[in-house]
Amino acid sequence: MERFILGRPKWWQWLTVLSLDAPAVALLWQWQLARVARTPLAWHHRFILGAATWLTYAADRWIEGWWLAPAQVRTQRHRFYQRWRWPVFIVWLGVLVAALTAALTRLNRREIIAGFLLLAPVLVYVFSHQLLHRRHRWRAPKEVCVALLFAAGVSCFSLAGNPGAIRPLAAPLGLFGALCLANCALISLWETDVDRAHDQTSLALQYPRGRRLVRALPWLLAALAAGLAAPEAGAGRTAALCAAASGLLLGALDLAHTRCGRQLARALVDVTLMTPLAPLLAAAWIRWP
Repeated sequence: MERFILGRPKWWQWLTVLSLDAPAVALLWQWQLARVARTPLAWHHRFILGAATWLTYAADRWIEGWWLAPAQVRTQRHRFYQRWRWPVFIVWLGVLVAALTAALTRLNRREIIAGFLLLAPVLVYVFSHQLLHRRHRWRAPKEVCVALLFAAGVSCFSLAGNPGAIRPLAAPLGLFGALCLANCALISLWETDVDRAHDQTSLALQYPRGRRLVRALPWLLAALAAGLAAPEAGAGRTAALCAAASGLLLGALDLAHTRCGRQLARALVDVTLMTPLAPLLAAAWIRWP
């Protein structure tokens, strides 16, 4: 097989190559949803979520790099985990130990139970999609699994701290989960050739007739979020407006991806979900002495 030449990563790819974009999205939406739920979060809640998100993404890419021959690799992120396999493994173990230590020493009983209830499906997902059912045509779409797990992760500690918050969180959390699905589904469209080369299945390969719906989904979510924002107030309205902005950015990036190229689009796709950064910076500015 002819070796595919990737070259050196561009500076704007490193956030994705190091698997830091997903933790950034998780932490921003954790903050935004905690405001909606009116649940105070401490530093350890943020550290545990960020670490858990990175550990999951890094493990997924590490295992992928293990399976692939060097000539098969088509992305900088998988090439990085394949090339630096054992240094990454050592860092991964260190982050795991730090996260477990923080969880067992800082979380209360309800939060620990919620965390382990979420850990179980995460482990099932990783082992199923990378080991047991890697090439199975009818496995559950990984994009749906990731969206559900991501939404559960960002709301885990808010709901553990205040179970009654499920009511105000329902709409913004549903919007966020749908945005995660749109995000992953668009990636599956853009990286169809990558998934074929990596001998992976995806939503785009499993359901090719759904391409139009996938491309329409960000715009539909933007319209829905804007409609939901109108009757809301405070943090609920802010969350809905963030979701609307993310939908518009996702749709615009999909329109531009053929011009800007797959690699730049892949580097920017998670940035489109970082819209809670705007209210976070505004809140920090207001509190600045």
